[in-house]
Amino acid sequence: MSAQIIQLHSENADANISAQIVDGLRRPAGQKELPTMLLYDERGLRLYDDITTKAPEYYLFGAEEEILKNKADEIVQVMHHGETQVSADEVVLELGAGALRKTSHILLSLSKLVSDTSFRAPITYYALDLEEREIERTLGEISASEVGNFLKGKVNTKGLCGTYQDGLKFVLDGGLNFDNDSNSVLPSFRRLSSGDISPISSTGTSLFTDEDSSFGDSDSTPISTPDETQLPLHFLFLGSSLGNFSREGAVEFLRSLPLRAGSGDTLLIGMDHDNNKAVIEQAYNDPQNYTRAFIMNGLRVAGRALGNEAMFQEKNWEYVNRYNPERRQHEAFFKSKCDQRIEVSCQVHYQFLEDELVKIEQSYKFSDTDAFGLFSESNLRPIQRWTDSSQRYSLWLLERPTFVFPLLKQPTMTLSPFNAPNIEQWRLLWSAWDCITLRMIPPSMLYQKPIDLRHICLFYLGHIPTFLDIHLSRLLEEPNTEPQSFKPHSDVPEKDEEWPSLSSILQFQSRVRARLLKLYSDISSHRMAFTRKIARVLFMTFEHEAQHAETLLYMLLQRAGTGTLPPPGFAIPPWESLAVVWDAAPLPKTKTVTLGPAAVTLGHNDAELNDVDPVLANDVDVHEFGWDNEHGVRVVQVGKFSIDWRPVTNGEFLDFFSGKGQDLVRVPVSWIEEDGEMKV
Repeated sequence: MSAQIIQLHSENADANISAQIVDGLRRPAGQKELPTMLLYDERGLRLYDDITTKAPEYYLFGAEEEILKNKADEIVQVMHHGETQVSADEVVLELGAGALRKTSHILLSLSKLVSDTSFRAPITYYALDLEEREIERTLGEISASEVGNFLKGKVNTKGLCGTYQDGLKFVLDGGLNFDNDSNSVLPSFRRLSSGDISPISSTGTSLFTDEDSSFGDSDSTPISTPDETQLPLHFLFLGSSLGNFSREGAVEFLRSLPLRAGSGDTLLIGMDHDNNKAVIEQAYNDPQNYTRAFIMNGLRVAGRALGNEAMFQEKNWEYVNRYNPERRQHEAFFKSKCDQRIEVSCQVHYQFLEDELVKIEQSYKFSDTDAFGLFSESNLRPIQRWTDSSQRYSLWLLERPTFVFPLLKQPTMTLSPFNAPNIEQWRLLWSAWDCITLRMIPPSMLYQKPIDLRHICLFYLGHIPTFLDIHLSRLLEEPNTEPQSFKPHSDVPEKDEEWPSLSSILQFQSRVRARLLKLYSDISSHRMAFTRKIARVLFMTFEHEAQHAETLLYMLLQRAGTGTLPPPGFAIPPWESLAVVWDAAPLPKTKTVTLGPAAVTLGHNDAELNDVDPVLANDVDVHEFGWDNEHGVRVVQVGKFSIDWRPVTNGEFLDFFSGKGQDLVRVPVSWIEEDGEMKV
């Protein structure tokens, strides 16, 4: 029986590709380009298969296949958080499935999670690609293969014919709700809303605008969590296909994936490293000319889309490629061998100069910095990473957590006036704060001190909104929101019953947050001018809350295993799998690194008195704020010194404690001993 394939192409798909071709060719010399999609017609997909099977220079396929051959079982286990059996009605969707040779390893491993065969397989795999006949062929080959025998009654394979956007729209529109064999509704999926997909908007947020500034009377800002009945959706995006997007486009695409925050949904993505220039250029231009045949087929497809397959004469073009190590970008071009004129119609023609380049494909490569920056901007969190034996390629398993900690410097970051935090950043911080204080601290710990010299946990829930409220009142010259029952900062209650209740603190917190959002609204509507003084208060209170989140996490770590709860919505790290990777990592060649002598610049030029300066107060240029004791730039001479490359590891400390340090140091309070084994 042939595989079931759902046609997703829109009726005007051909018109869209023609429009893209015309848009790319009407550009000036040196800027012309053709859409990469032209390479992946039915013939192009088969030519690409030739590259992956006959051109060893194209290392990406072999590296990824090596990882999957050796690690597919482990990848699937980590994908399912260590579970040995899969839940019913789970969906795996592959974007740009291709020949499925690599995917077969994942499918086989998935089948091992199903203990018994059944009439209705509990796992459904969808292969999304552009050409229906190719999808039918590849799914048929899988079904007829040895792997196919293991999939029967365990993994059902189906096809989706369309673009990435078509496939994602299918998911967002509830297409996964129906079992297309029996037309019965699956209980595990519903139509996703934008709130399910990402804790942060996928579009840039203004400093002052906010779609919903009302916090109502709820006890806390809710953390996005799915219904318990929703089962995971797993995306596969192999082949380093993400590299075909621009850097900004990759962020936008990953943000658009319907991964429900904190639900167990995952993305397995392949990413090529920033390898040697010669290695990359040969990978995309093999001496056997398999890549050339694949690329040149794009001319035939472009002509066909414009009405004449022979429109672009192959003899008048050649294929050239280049890699830019600084941009970590490979580019593929058609190069015109002569001055030529392409006639599309009596009224439309395109002129090409000799040696003029027409871009057909790009492939960005990823350093570790690129990868982590991309994940952070895309609201994704790495769960595990697998790398091939040559260290040239990685598979990453990612999740969409309920919140993310952004990098100090984002690759595509735009700074706001005065460098003040925007509303999106506040909401992200509040999501983190609420998770830490309301989800990681059990009720039994609220009146306990994680560290003897600090306050009880409940104190910090009230301290943060109180600090914000005090500074808003001073700034706006308004009364405090604080209820009369709240005590001054230094007057700490001695008895549990003397503390305000958790519900009253959270109601107070909600009102203070609403007050802050009203300030942003007033500035946005020009009811209030945005000044450097306002920006300072916003920066200071934002950093104050972030600092307390960090220190509170440190304190809660001391109670790990004796009270503190793991953060919900985050996959528990696969420790055994990670340990294998860490143990295999090469040690530094030397124990220490020598630094200095050097002149080190410290501090900020940030005098608070300038906030009321008639000129500087309204100068909205980006400014670097600091705390009062940081003001004044000074240069310090640091002498030459040596320092270890790495901090002391848990293992090294345990060896020291068990040996000569046994009577000199104590066991860290975050360590516990179980059955004679020390655990963190």
